[in-house]
Parts: sequence; structure tokens; C-alpha cells
Amino acid sequence: MSTPSARVSEARDKPAAPSAGTQTLLRGLDLLERVVSHPASLSQLARDLKLNRSTVHRLASSLVDRGYLRLISGEGYVPGPKLLELGYAARTQLDLPRVARPHIEQLSELTGDAVHLGVLEGSTALYLDKLPGRRRIEIGSRVGERHPLCSTGLGKALLLDSSVKQWREYFKAEQVPNSPRKYKPWKERMQHYAKNGFSFDLEENEDRVRCVGAPVRDETGRIVAAISVSSVAQYMDDQRMQELVPVVKKCAESISLELGWLPHPSTED
Repeated sequence: MSTPSARVSEARDKPAAPSAGTQTLLRGLDLLERVVSHPASLSQLARDLKLNRSTVHRLASSLVDRGYLRLISGEGYVPGPKLLELGYAARTQLDLPRVARPHIEQLSELTGDAVHLGVLEGSTALYLDKLPGRRRIEIGSRVGERHPLCSTGLGKALLLDSSVKQWREYFKAEQVPNSPRKYKPWKERMQHYAKNGFSFDLEENEDRVRCVGAPVRDETGRIVAAISVSSVAQYMDDQRMQELVPVVKKCAESISLELGWLPHPSTED
């Protein structure tokens, strides 16, 4: 016969039953994994997942509505565009630091400054890699941190292909009470950056820190990441920032080429 203390120990060791929401999520994931391995009809899914048809139909219909699955007549459920998009995005982000590393190492060595690599993560820039540079200064950023989009060189570079409407939404979301920043001059600078394929941070995100950024593209031409060179203002006057523009753009283009990007052919004779 077990003692009270033994019963308490057994209760602690027993895993808690999943909540209804968790159970639905897990079933949805099981369904996705089954479809990814091979297309399946509703009856096949119900049999393989050991669920009734109405439950499977409800889960599958929700996933079709969100683009994670497609229903093809005569074939059944197959992966949808959203599932393929997420898989590609995950692969790209895993590959990016490895592909970009030798290029940003060369850029950091050439400039002596801190170099960052980052991607768009929701409404922020997620830093995937950083090289501190050779100067005896500390740039306050770390790998894994999220930074603003509208006030950093790297963040702006991620937005160069976004619409004016999207720019306004991002800018408005980052506004703080009593902020001296105005949207119109910021938008005008962004239009200049978008036209010329680079971006600046003129001490907008961190006092005395300036950056030059440029976008990284994949084989479709879409911006999937950005890089930036950062330093304190004494090493980053206006002239040097202009001189760094072609250097940073060339590094970003080298990474893009490794990701399959092909530049548009020149229209000049």
C-alpha cells in the first residue's frame, strides 16, 4: 500500500494532461507532418491519425483557409503555399549566417568597423551575426537581439522594397511620446535610399553611432536580409559614409549572388 508521500511523488511525476487548445495544436501539427510525407484523402488522414472524420475535416479546413494545405481533386490534401514559404524562410535563415560569414568577415577586416547581419522578424530587425571590428569602441548590439527598423541602417535596408503605406505603418508603430522624429523627412530619405540601394543611420537609434546598410536578396530578387557597417561618429563623418556605400553594397551583392540572386542586365550599350 502506497504512503501519502509516495502518492504525492507519483502525482508530481505524472505529466499534466494537455489542454484542449494544446491538443488541437498537436493534432494540427500531426496532420501537417502526415501530409508533408505524402498527399492524403480525408479518410486516409482520419485512419492514420486515429481521429474521426469530422475532427480531421475541421482541422484540414482551417489549414486550407490559412494556406498551409491545399485540397486537390483526386489527390487529396497536399502542402500549401504558406507551408512552403515558411520552410523556405527557415532554410534561408539557417543558411544565411554560414553563407554570409566570410563576406562580412572580409568587410569588417576592410573597414575595421563592426558589421551586422540581420533579417526582418515581425516588426523588428533580428540580428543573426555580428563582428565587433578592430576599433576600441563598443557598439551596443548582440546576436539574437531585435532592433528597430525605422531608425537603424540595417532595419531601413530591410524595408527598401516595402510600399509607402508599409513604411508609414512601420514608422507609426515605432513612434514614442514626444518623439522629435517626423515622418515626411524620414519618408523622403527612404525614397532616396530605395532608389539607390543603401541606407544610413545618422545617430537615429543610438547617440553618436552611425551605420551604412544594404539589402541582401535571394534568387527571386526579394530582400531576405541586410548587412550594416557601424561605428561611432568620429570614424563615420558624412564623407566616409558616402565612401562606404559602394563597399557595403558590394558585400551585400556578393552574399546575394551566393543565395542565387541575379542582377538585372544593364540596359546601357
